[in-house]
Amino acid sequence: MSASHNHPAPAPLGGPLWTPTTKILAALVAIAGVILLVRFIFGLGAVTNINDGYTWGIWVVYDVVIGSAFACGGYSVALLVYIFNKGEYHPMVRPALLASLFGYTLAGAGVIFDLGRYWNFWHIFWPGYAQPNSVMFEVAVCITAYIVVMWIEFSPAFLEKFGRHDVKKKLNKLLFFIIALGTLLPSMHQSSLGSLLVVFGYQVHPLWQSILLPLFYLMTALTIGFAVVIFEACLSSSGFKRPLEMHLLGKLSKVMLGMLAAYLVVRFGDLLVRGALGSMFGFNIKALMFWIETALFVAPLVLLWKEQSRRQPDKLFIAACSLMLAGFILRINSFLVGYETGPGWHYFPSVSEIMVSIGMIALEVLGYIVLVRYLPIMSGNSESAAVAANK
Repeated sequence: MSASHNHPAPAPLGGPLWTPTTKILAALVAIAGVILLVRFIFGLGAVTNINDGYTWGIWVVYDVVIGSAFACGGYSVALLVYIFNKGEYHPMVRPALLASLFGYTLAGAGVIFDLGRYWNFWHIFWPGYAQPNSVMFEVAVCITAYIVVMWIEFSPAFLEKFGRHDVKKKLNKLLFFIIALGTLLPSMHQSSLGSLLVVFGYQVHPLWQSILLPLFYLMTALTIGFAVVIFEACLSSSGFKRPLEMHLLGKLSKVMLGMLAAYLVVRFGDLLVRGALGSMFGFNIKALMFWIETALFVAPLVLLWKEQSRRQPDKLFIAACSLMLAGFILRINSFLVGYETGPGWHYFPSVSEIMVSIGMIALEVLGYIVLVRYLPIMSGNSESAAVAANK
């Protein structure tokens, strides 16, 4: 894209790797690793609270369903830049893609944690065992393919680092096809995660059970993707002492708010048509969680309604956090709180399950810090742009 040539070339940030922050992150990863070792040796029952009523715990709901939605930053920005030709957002592509890369790769790994017979995971891809009519099969294949696609999309950063510009030029000729796949595959599997709940039928509470769930999950994944990009930009600006690209974030937040408003209209329109509005006024945990979810979705609209508010980093950051939390609660509500498996069954994640999920987050953040310090990912200064241009 020609628009990208107007921006400084990506450059490594440099700086020390072994800091108090990275030490804490490494410790959390190590704790998760020990717990997973116990899990793979002694089975799921040794470290989790899942049971015959709740066979999917937080490792599936958070690490996969929520984690993949939080990893949609690269997907959302790629749609803007490559599909809608908004080249001004090009500096955000690599940082967003890196976060998505880690998020999806760890989400794929997280599936194996929750498989009872994890040694049979290869059955998913073997024609003799595959179930092509299954929604879960489609999700598994799409996510796996998307992880491969993202690694290829991100490979120019490695090629630039190691001076393989000849290989990069050849890859660029095929990149349009890779990028097209990179926008198709998330659209398929994010909507299919909603389809999983449609299959559950009456077991999902009326506040969340809808034939439009695939659309809800796709719309919120896109919206969360924009929120994650804003969230990461604010954190990396603070953590790496870099200027915040407010002119881009302000415009990006406007796109995010448009998607959010459209989602809320469809969401409440669906409740009205299905006659489920009355369920939100019940005196129970499900109604309470619905109102918390709704309030978190509405908050960014209130915070950023005025254009001047979209120029304030603190309000942008709070709005992004609110929207990410809203998407988190929506998926927790759909898969766990609103899931009614029958009397006598209860589930709350064990400390070990929570620590593994925290360790996954820590690994993602640690990997992000390492790669932005050593690879050309963040937009560099004009000097680095000149150096890159001469290569």
